[in-house]
Amino acid sequence: MLRYFTAGESHGPCLTMIIDGVPAGFPVDPGKINHDLWRRQQGYGRGGRMLIERDEVQIRSGVRWGETLGSPVSFGIENRDWKNWTKKMSAAPEDRDEKIAVTKPRPGHADLNGVLKYDRSDIRDILERASARDTVSRTAVGSFSKQILSPFGIRVMGYIRSIGNITSNFDGLSYDEAYARAEESPVRTADSAAEEKMIGLIEECKKEGNTLGGIFEIIALGLPPGLGTHTQWDRKLDGRLAQALMSIQAIKGVEIGLGFEMARRRGSQVHDEIFFDPAKMVSEGTPRIVPTGFYRGSNNSGGTEGGMSNGAPLVVRVAMKPISTLMSPLQSVDLRSKQQTDASVERSDVCAAPAAAVVGESVVAFELANAFLEKFGGDSLREIRRNYESYLEQIKNF
Repeated sequence: MLRYFTAGESHGPCLTMIIDGVPAGFPVDPGKINHDLWRRQQGYGRGGRMLIERDEVQIRSGVRWGETLGSPVSFGIENRDWKNWTKKMSAAPEDRDEKIAVTKPRPGHADLNGVLKYDRSDIRDILERASARDTVSRTAVGSFSKQILSPFGIRVMGYIRSIGNITSNFDGLSYDEAYARAEESPVRTADSAAEEKMIGLIEECKKEGNTLGGIFEIIALGLPPGLGTHTQWDRKLDGRLAQALMSIQAIKGVEIGLGFEMARRRGSQVHDEIFFDPAKMVSEGTPRIVPTGFYRGSNNSGGTEGGMSNGAPLVVRVAMKPISTLMSPLQSVDLRSKQQTDASVERSDVCAAPAAAVVGESVVAFELANAFLEKFGGDSLREIRRNYESYLEQIKNF
């Protein structure tokens, strides 16, 4: 089983990641991880923290001469802003300073629930770990996971579908075309007309001291049928994807394929009809892509049926709420005086949905890599490749 842990606070010295269950022999390119970390920092509406940090991964274990060893892989990413927080975030008891305590919880954040749960009097004890700064760690882990999937022709990509009430039109574009255009967009969308309106809306909210959410879409191409299983609730691929995506800060909704729209249609308008064409049973490229000959006339299910991948593109849409920190703060209550007051203000973004699409890619990539290794498990890339190719031959000759 592939699993990982992260550690670190938003303004602490560094962020740490440990990934366990990684087989040996997979090539690792830290430059690709750094590129995804850079992508996560982009997007119109980001705040001042992005001007401070230049996130770069340091490989600290599990990789030698560019290949995984089969032992746990660990990464570190320094927080450059730590130099301004050494006293405020010090581990030493003599540095305690009650005058800097944060006592005004923000509506929509972990602040109030956290201090009640952990019996803390300073909200900073909660917000530092609850911060979306942790998505740096998850992006690094997910980018590494993409490199586990890459030798098998599996790709994961994400882009914005809407920001606020402005929706992009992707009609006529392939997934690759939509992704390529989105990579060039400051709001990570493929619709230039919608892009202009989104930027205008972000500017409007910035002047108001307000924030914006959005919906992003994650696509995975090249998945074989059979990842995940129907046999237990916690091993179903769609359930694992939904849980992982919902665990990203500020995410409030996940749908696969048509999602909620399915509930408004009849079954004959929803379910993807199955066909068979032996002409589709061909081998293409390296690594081999071997269709079974079975295919569906549509992809309303978004690439999963019965808790398993079905060989069609995985399509997941994710709803992100507006960020909880407003420059024109909402009403709250001071923890100490119990008096009505404005909520605390932390340095924040106006809109982080474009960045969240990159985080979503990474979260999906990890879950797919985990399911892939469960299905084709082995202790080395060579062994996994043998298992994978044997399975492709099996389903080709079904």
